[in-house]
Amino acid sequence: MTTESLFYFLASLTLLCALLVVISKNPIHSVLFLIVTFFTISGHYVLLNAQFLAAVNIIVYAGAIMVLFLFVIMFLNQNQQVVSTPTLSKLAGAIAGGMLLVILVAGLKDANVTEHTPGNFNSQIGMVENLGQVLYTQYLLPFELASVLFLVAMVGAVFLGKKEVGEAHF
Repeated sequence: MTTESLFYFLASLTLLCALLVVISKNPIHSVLFLIVTFFTISGHYVLLNAQFLAAVNIIVYAGAIMVLFLFVIMFLNQNQQVVSTPTLSKLAGAIAGGMLLVILVAGLKDANVTEHTPGNFNSQIGMVENLGQVLYTQYLLPFELASVLFLVAMVGAVFLGKKEVGEAHF
């Protein structure tokens, strides 16, 4: 199987599973489709020679985050309730999706797609050292802001999960 046909297979499987995440009625099925989506995205990372990002994507997203999603869905027991989506929510979702499409088109219209030539190929482009160099120099402020955001989210989760004496259990 050539790299190009593998790319098209992974891309179509990614789009199909991402669509099934959104249109699936059962939240457990949505999470399982999201796990498959994360694995196919990791396949794209491998094709881009970013093995570290592929491994981190599988470990963090397909592993830890999806277990957390499944735990929350099962904890809330949403399967026994039929939730209707109001028209305003559907309209807001359609507007947000349209705005995302406009942003993607605007961002990609000036993209420079070049053919692969062996002369300008850099085999170290997706490796950990180069990733860390870019992350801690060019993107230091967003990286640190994300770490503060995660810290606040953890403190909030501990605060919300803490039970007081005499508090009603749901």
